Amino acid sequence: MNIREQSEMLEERYLCEYACFSKNTKGRQKFEEKCQIRTDFSRDRDRIVHSKAFRRLKHKTQVFISPDNDHYRTRLTHTLEVSQIAATIAKALRLNADLTEAISLGHDLGHTPFGHMGEHILNELSPHGFKHYEQSLRVVDVLEKGGGGLNLTYEVRDGILNHAGTMTASTFEGKIIKYADRFAYLNHDIDDAIRAEIIKNDDLPREYIKVLGDRHSKRINTLITDIINTTLKNKEVSMSAEIEGAMMGLRAFMFDTVYKKIGEQDKKVELVIEKMYKYYLENPEKMPGEFVNLLKNYDADTVVCDYIASMTDGYILKRFNALFVPQTW
Repeated sequence: MNIREQSEMLEERYLCEYACFSKNTKGRQKFEEKCQIRTDFSRDRDRIVHSKAFRRLKHKTQVFISPDNDHYRTRLTHTLEVSQIAATIAKALRLNADLTEAISLGHDLGHTPFGHMGEHILNELSPHGFKHYEQSLRVVDVLEKGGGGLNLTYEVRDGILNHAGTMTASTFEGKIIKYADRFAYLNHDIDDAIRAEIIKNDDLPREYIKVLGDRHSKRINTLITDIINTTLKNKEVSMSAEIEGAMMGLRAFMFDTVYKKIGEQDKKVELVIEKMYKYYLENPEKMPGEFVNLLKNYDADTVVCDYIASMTDGYILKRFNALFVPQTW
């Protein structure tokens, strides 16, 4: 019995009946011999962490574009906070922490520069539409490793695709990510908005703060504790009506007061992304070779979206300036 097989045996002894066991994965799109040391899900986690797309997250906007303060979240720090929250929940419920971590680390790999503003604009420009969760799956299936993809397991891919909106992942581990994502961004966006002096702590609606807590750590603890206890009670990943209602009320407040204000930058972002999109659509050969090669199998709109979505905030501005801003002598 090798180390991986020992780990799989330990999963069967420790994890709960609702967990997704590594040995029961539905497998990869392309066959691979199993690792002698790592389970399939821990192997997927490592592939994501070592990917180029993961490294680029450190230079992509979470909410605040080009912040001049080192303590604002980026897409990478958001991802790490989601992973930490999801792992805490998974371990408490005795679910598969490796699978949970792999999904959480990969869930936002397809995000555009400039956060959801960039996603919205690409969705308007492309005739196929653009959703970051679909692009995240495309990153791990196609774009990484020069077009070869990471060849992840079905369960990780399913969790990445179904972490947002009304979609539902097929595993308990995948379902956790949707909640962990919301817990993370709601609370760290409050923290960043206060740091940016858009709101004050006293502006937060009292009826929701009374339920969730008056500090970042208290709110996170309340949300995590509630989903653990409610899931144990209902035998399904869920929250109590009171806590979820307060969370959604606070989320609505953030949309009305913070996200709407940040959205005032949409016109500037739209100018940059629209100009870049149209330029590369008309001149696809100007893209890097790895994207030009994709044109053999995919249409130009899809590949141009691939290229723009892969860009960091700084890189797209650098390319925009090089293409459209007159250079000094």
